[in-house]
Amino acid sequence: MIYAKITGWGKALPPASISNDEMSTIVDTTDEWITTRTGIRARRVSHVSTAELATIASKQALACADVSGEDIDLVLLATCTPSTMVANTASLVQKNIGATGAAACDTNAACSGFLYALQNATAQIQSGMIKKAVVVAAERMTWYINWAKRDSAVLFGDGAGAVVLEASSEPSGLLGTKTGCDTEDRDILHIANYGTDLNKYEAVGPSDLLFEGREIFKRAVTGMSLACDDVMDKAKLNLDDIDALIPHQANLRIIQAIQKKLDIEDEKVIVNIDKYGNTSAATIAIALCEAVEQGMIKPHANIMSAAFGAGLTWAASYIKWGERITPLATSDYTFTPCEQSGLELVQDAVTACKNNS
Repeated sequence: MIYAKITGWGKALPPASISNDEMSTIVDTTDEWITTRTGIRARRVSHVSTAELATIASKQALACADVSGEDIDLVLLATCTPSTMVANTASLVQKNIGATGAAACDTNAACSGFLYALQNATAQIQSGMIKKAVVVAAERMTWYINWAKRDSAVLFGDGAGAVVLEASSEPSGLLGTKTGCDTEDRDILHIANYGTDLNKYEAVGPSDLLFEGREIFKRAVTGMSLACDDVMDKAKLNLDDIDALIPHQANLRIIQAIQKKLDIEDEKVIVNIDKYGNTSAATIAIALCEAVEQGMIKPHANIMSAAFGAGLTWAASYIKWGERITPLATSDYTFTPCEQSGLELVQDAVTACKNNS
């Protein structure tokens, strides 16, 4: 049987950030209000495009795997904040990493996007259609933020994470997955004033991000927990078999609720929402990279991951890690210098949002 082994991993975290105390200068909030409700203490703000975030993470992952861009057959970008809609943003990433001739495609499942893309690329490798793929999740969520709305303004950040998949006879990579979409309450999480349903000749103004936190909380916990149960049952895994849980980093309370339902110890749960906020599709990819770097993922580890996003999409995945936990090489490709603080980067957007509120 053919498997899609993860052989490289990399991330891109913008240097500029906004702390909760700094956020309190934008909207009526406090560090205590944000941390007690979300677990977030800071979020990154990108001074480069989504395509560039994806490029940096992809180049890091390629170096880690010691794979040339020319050897890649597929570049799959998970994002709901593409740099361009036409042409797709993945095509620019493909060009930037030198993956000449590789298929390139964007996929949008919001916060579930990385796991959706991982399933897609894995299936193509297992079918024999391709041999090597870059799966990257990149988001500039701060581009969408309405800085006049406290409840959503404090939640999101920017970043990217990527993995390289290679065909292998070793039972590793994505071994079990469950994806789906609960459309009954699709409107509890969406941006109403964006897309081709609008009259493009009328002024749109700041993003109208609708976010019903309590209902999202209930559906996220239930959806992700049931999906994890389904995947573990099909993979014949017991809770004791799980070495690491990588949940979508949307809210610390959601993470803790899922952890409690699955009865997994604190030391096995990867949490970085305090540093980066919700980076949508990128959260799991970034957390996976950090879990390896910090030694939380050991050789042959059993990893469970789950996500829930706008749509309302959901996903759970069982990933079997390989032997190697150190990069074969590193890339010196990184961010261009940023001379502005996080607050300075968003100041024009903050002013515009408040003028339109």
